Amino acid sequence: MTTPLVQAHHIFGLRSSVVNNVLYFDDQSIIYPAGSNCVRYNVDQKWQKFIPGSEKSQGMLVLAFSPNHRYLAVSEKGEKATVTIYDVQHDQSRKKKSLSVNDLHAQEFISIAFSPDSKYLIAQSGTPDWTLIYWLWKKQKIIGVMKTTTNTNPIYQIPQDPYSTDPTHAEQQEISTLALSPSEEALIASTNKNQLYSITLSSAEINKSELAHFEFLCQSFHSNVITGLDICIRKPLVATSSVDRSIRLWNYETNVLELYKEFQEEAYSVAIHPSGLYILVGFSDKLRLMNLLIDDIRTFKEFTIRSCRECAFSNGGHVFAVVNGNVIHIHSTTTFENLVNLKGHNGKIRAIVWNSDDSKLISCGMDGAVYEWNTLTGKRELECVLKSCSYTDLCITPDSKTIFAVGSDRTLKEITDSQIIREVPSNDVAYTCVVMSHSGRMLFLGAANGTVRSMKIPLPVKSEWNEYQAHSGPITKMVVTFDDLYLLTVSEDACFMIWKIIDKEGRVLKRDKEVGHAEEILITKSDLQEKNQLTLELKTRVEELKMENEYQLRLKDMNYSDKIKELTEKFIQEMESLKTKNQVLKTDKDKIELKHKEDTVLILDRHAKDIEDLESVNNQKLMLEYEKYQELQLKSQRMQEDYERQLNEMDESKIQALEELTEYYETKLQEKGKLIEQLQEESRQQIKESDETKKQIEEDADREIQDIKIKYERNLRDEKEANLRLKGETGIMRKKFTSLQKEIEDKQGEIEKLKSEHQKLHGVIRSLEKDIQGLKKEILERDETIQDKEKRIYDLKKKNQELEKFKFVLDYKIKELKKQIEPRENDIKEMKEQIQQMETELELFHKHNAQLELNIGELKQKLKATEAEMRKEMEKVRNVESVVKRFKTDLYNCVAFIQDPKKLKDSVWQLYEKYVPQSEVFEIAAVDSDIQKEFGRQRNHLEKSIATLQKKLLKDTEIHRADNVHIMQENVALIKEINDLRHELKVARIKVHDLEVALGTLKKNKKPCAVDFKDNCSRNAVTRLNFDHESERIIELQRLEIKQLQEQNQPKEDVQHQSSGILPAITI
Repeated sequence: MTTPLVQAHHIFGLRSSVVNNVLYFDDQSIIYPAGSNCVRYNVDQKWQKFIPGSEKSQGMLVLAFSPNHRYLAVSEKGEKATVTIYDVQHDQSRKKKSLSVNDLHAQEFISIAFSPDSKYLIAQSGTPDWTLIYWLWKKQKIIGVMKTTTNTNPIYQIPQDPYSTDPTHAEQQEISTLALSPSEEALIASTNKNQLYSITLSSAEINKSELAHFEFLCQSFHSNVITGLDICIRKPLVATSSVDRSIRLWNYETNVLELYKEFQEEAYSVAIHPSGLYILVGFSDKLRLMNLLIDDIRTFKEFTIRSCRECAFSNGGHVFAVVNGNVIHIHSTTTFENLVNLKGHNGKIRAIVWNSDDSKLISCGMDGAVYEWNTLTGKRELECVLKSCSYTDLCITPDSKTIFAVGSDRTLKEITDSQIIREVPSNDVAYTCVVMSHSGRMLFLGAANGTVRSMKIPLPVKSEWNEYQAHSGPITKMVVTFDDLYLLTVSEDACFMIWKIIDKEGRVLKRDKEVGHAEEILITKSDLQEKNQLTLELKTRVEELKMENEYQLRLKDMNYSDKIKELTEKFIQEMESLKTKNQVLKTDKDKIELKHKEDTVLILDRHAKDIEDLESVNNQKLMLEYEKYQELQLKSQRMQEDYERQLNEMDESKIQALEELTEYYETKLQEKGKLIEQLQEESRQQIKESDETKKQIEEDADREIQDIKIKYERNLRDEKEANLRLKGETGIMRKKFTSLQKEIEDKQGEIEKLKSEHQKLHGVIRSLEKDIQGLKKEILERDETIQDKEKRIYDLKKKNQELEKFKFVLDYKIKELKKQIEPRENDIKEMKEQIQQMETELELFHKHNAQLELNIGELKQKLKATEAEMRKEMEKVRNVESVVKRFKTDLYNCVAFIQDPKKLKDSVWQLYEKYVPQSEVFEIAAVDSDIQKEFGRQRNHLEKSIATLQKKLLKDTEIHRADNVHIMQENVALIKEINDLRHELKVARIKVHDLEVALGTLKKNKKPCAVDFKDNCSRNAVTRLNFDHESERIIELQRLEIKQLQEQNQPKEDVQHQSSGILPAITI
């Protein structure tokens, strides 16, 4: 079988930490981040497409969508800050470019945005660089780089307030992102609790006086770490528990949230019954068994187990296992009795798994132990302990022979018969979960970096797997559905993901058997009665409404018929009046037409007369103008002749003046030429200087112009942005003002409630103040007692100082006494050495006796074997003698026929046939040889087995003797210590008594103290002497114990010798 493949099918969750985490792709679909993927979700058809993140990414930070709605930019954190751009209009959301800067030390881009033409991309890096980078992203070319001073400069294409809050019915949630659809008909908001809300912006709804409320876009998601995951057999339901104090039931076939309920405590684990009708949840205060009703999750049994981290129903559902620290409790589902307690783990248990027939339970813990328990007897059958590894999860094959476990050492372990057969390394990735398909051919692993790995079973020689980007946090739980079609994963990023298990060609795996899901549901009797009553009430209400509606319809018909009659009459009257008006208007129209015709004839006549008058006047004016024109033409000819004469005269005077001027200026030119040459040289130098100054001035001017231009452009942008922001803020403030007014009204009602609560709390505070006063009095009393005790301690310290002085004197005397005791201690050591030598001799004698006993046993066995052979031979002899007697009698009878040869021959023949059959002759010989061979072979085998058993017995006896000797030595040492302690205790008591006496009589007399001390020393010496007698007595007692043990062992040895000496009966 090839390595199994999985395909992301659906995900429930949202990453609220990503900036700009909701984007509209078009009016029907949106894009948002979930896990380590970006999800394209169709709001109408409810399907999802996935845009996977980069492999080495440490998580998404920012999303940006191009204005042409084609490209999606994703900022990802990693070793280098990168921006990945995807072509979203492509079916598989193909990756276009990956942008990064080699010289940049920052690991993230905190803000990104496209240009209006979608050709350029700008990004703001994070610490420590705080650099603004401007890309021509299609060519991966950096156009500009600029350092920024602070991190409070997010990049916006359209300014908005991303941190506005909106109170919901349940709690205050902070809106992190708002997205408006392209048609501006819908608005989507994402909150800091990982929820998506939507609202329609139709004009009809906005104009209404009522408030418009946000609704869930698809369904509510978990807002914190998901701790538990489980599935049932009879229904396509998935149960999840979370730290957000909620339990949710999902349908993994329809991708719908079926049930949802919030509790007062955090939920750490969850298990759903195989029937799908009950659920077991481990809360922080108790473990609760609850019914899954049609519209509620209701508790019906509680167990006093706090913070249960693991719980699981058996495959049959008749029992369930619960983890309480390092103990596993197994309870009955029907009677709720605690059947078995499984104890053995030294650390917290991290995972438990039932085998297929519920006869075994496998557990693993932080102590590095994997145990297999028998659930009927509660005994541990198999164990595998590896203290260097803290296990996190395990699974078992369908045949219950192999266990796969993962832990802190970053390997996958294959365990069979309490031994780790194989370890598969994970390439520096910590595994958190492991799960196996119910067919036993696929293995799935969850990692701490949020990835999912799939492997085939049996594991190949080379480690092969397929890895998939799944979550942005460590995977907490994994489950495979019972039909092996779906893989379900949950993570610390509060996302729940459904994967399809497919083959190489991308097809879904076929089911072995089509199992129909159950449709029955639980409902309480009270709820059913209420609903039945409601249905009856509603039916009666419907009938009453029908009657009322029919009656009202009849009344309306009557009213409408009367109104119609009135309207028809009014309409007929109006019609008649309109007809009369129409006739009057027609007569008026005819009269007006006649007047109009007469007026037009008069006007035409007047117009013709006016035209004739105008033509005659215009002809006269034209004649006068023509005469004026001829006179002016003559004048112009005369003027032209005069001007020609003057021009000729002027030309002649001009020529003379030119000649004179040329001569004068030629002389001047020569003089000036020399000056020009000098000035040219000076001008060249000045031109060079002026060019240089001009260049410098131009450069300075260009710089100043660019700076001023940039400055004013920035000011313009800032002003525009400020203007747009202010417009947006004014609109938001108006909405806030209206919402706040209504909130104020709500808050006033709450204030009244709080005032009543305030009064109640004042009463509580008064009672608590009384308690505080009482406690203060107690504290003062205790302070007084503490002061008294401190005084006593001070007095005792003074006494202690005096006693230390006595101690110094006593220590000196103790040293002198020790010098006297040393020779006796040497004698004791010599005695101990003698005792040890005696014990070694005793051991040698015991060994010799054991060897002699073995020899005796062997001889006895041989003797018994020979006696058995003798008995058999004696029996054979007796049989032969009986045959011989019978033969003699028959022969005697045969001799009677000695005179009759025929009868004699017949009788002899009968004797021969009777006593000597031919077949037996050969058979006896063959059988006897075979019997002897088989007998010898069995005898040799038994003698060898006896010898091996005797050797084993010798070894066991030697081991037992060594153990007995060791125990005896330990007993001797312990008894010595006990005697020493007793002696020291006596001496200490005497010293204490003497010191008390000395303290009382110290001032009166000091000599008795010394006398007492001598008495104590003499007592000490006496006890030391008594110790020798005690040691001898102990040695005698131990010898008696040795003899008793030998006597107990002898009958056992005799039984063994007898059992080994008796040979089994040989069957032929």
